[in-house]
Amino acid sequence: MTHVAHPYVQRLGINRDWRSRWFTADPKKFREYLRTDAAVRKHLEKKLRAMSVDALEIERNQKEMRIIIKTARPGLVIGRSGEGATALKKELDLMLRKMKLSSKPEIKLDIEEVRSPESSARIVGLMIADGLEKRLTFRRVMKQTIEKVMANRDVAGVRIILSGRLGGADMSRSEELKKGRIPLQTLRADIDFARVTAHLPYGAIGIKVWIYRGEVFADRKAGAARPEAPSNRGDRSEAPRDRAPRAPRSNRPLK
Repeated sequence: MTHVAHPYVQRLGINRDWRSRWFTADPKKFREYLRTDAAVRKHLEKKLRAMSVDALEIERNQKEMRIIIKTARPGLVIGRSGEGATALKKELDLMLRKMKLSSKPEIKLDIEEVRSPESSARIVGLMIADGLEKRLTFRRVMKQTIEKVMANRDVAGVRIILSGRLGGADMSRSEELKKGRIPLQTLRADIDFARVTAHLPYGAIGIKVWIYRGEVFADRKAGAARPEAPSNRGDRSEAPRDRAPRAPRSNRPLK
């Protein structure tokens, strides 16, 4: 009970969807699909690390495997005249051939652009890792990143934790910086979370990023203010015209 749950897992079916969307009743195919998804994700995360990839989603049917890549730099992934996407598709096809699957699916690549990269926890984590790998001071990287994220109007709160040999120290420690609200207990809160690793000469530094993007309601009109109910006393906003305004109490003559 004391373990911290992943914010994404808690919100599945509420305001989040599964990253891998397929179903099979055959245990053998289930193991095969799971092993294939893990291998594809590992390969793409390593290959597209410098291309600001937010999420990798996989959809399947009996004959096709559709891979959706959400990135802030779609031009780098697609390449000139689509050469990058074609080469990536050939690499995945060759990898699946080497895995000796029972039936090799046809691969389809869909590349979607992320309009607001500052509101994506994974892209922000990659930005921090890139700054640390360029040997910038970790406090400066954290402060600049938080200011850049909070400048986005879609973001209501951000929290960053770095763990490891920060600054090249002999003993590892953790540093945290937070701005705004991060309501982890509210299930309708749209919270994005990511873990990223920065590889430095003196060891790896773990990066955790939480970004709060407001609350999600099933009914968008639920949060709107309702009009006030009419009063039963009638409208008394206008004074009668034939009656002179009453003088203030302080100016009345005492009897």
